Amino acid sequence: MSTLQRFDELDMKLLFELTKDGSISVPALSKKLGINASVLYSRIKRLMKKKLIKKFTVVIDDSLLGIGVKASVGINRDPKLKDNIHKKLMETPEVISISEVTGRFDIIVNVHAKNLEALHSIVIEKIGKIDGIINTETFVELQKTDKDPVYSIL
Repeated sequence: MSTLQRFDELDMKLLFELTKDGSISVPALSKKLGINASVLYSRIKRLMKKKLIKKFTVVIDDSLLGIGVKASVGINRDPKLKDNIHKKLMETPEVISISEVTGRFDIIVNVHAKNLEALHSIVIEKIGKIDGIINTETFVELQKTDKDPVYSIL
């Protein structure tokens, strides 16, 4: 069993700034935080080595790619067919993520679609026809507000 890793206030400031803008240069970050750039370079490298920072990525404006509808689909499934269902969902291009959950559903699947008609087709024709899916309930995202993450030392 692994022990809890310790991170300090500078680690938390770095996480906050990098989650706001992962493309910020170390010199700009150095100026913003008032910390020597070489210290920041080694600190970021350490956070990556300790796997607190898993990867740097980009945020894409999905609407420019024709994604007009996002939804979460609650699914109840036959537990005996769990692995096959997971495999089939992973093979469905419109499925963005799969989360096993507690509560009235077994899994929640996030789906992106061009429009409501396409979403309907995905849920009925693709997800609903997977062997072992007992029932689904779809929640269409109307509006989303992201919040800046707050990192603190525990």
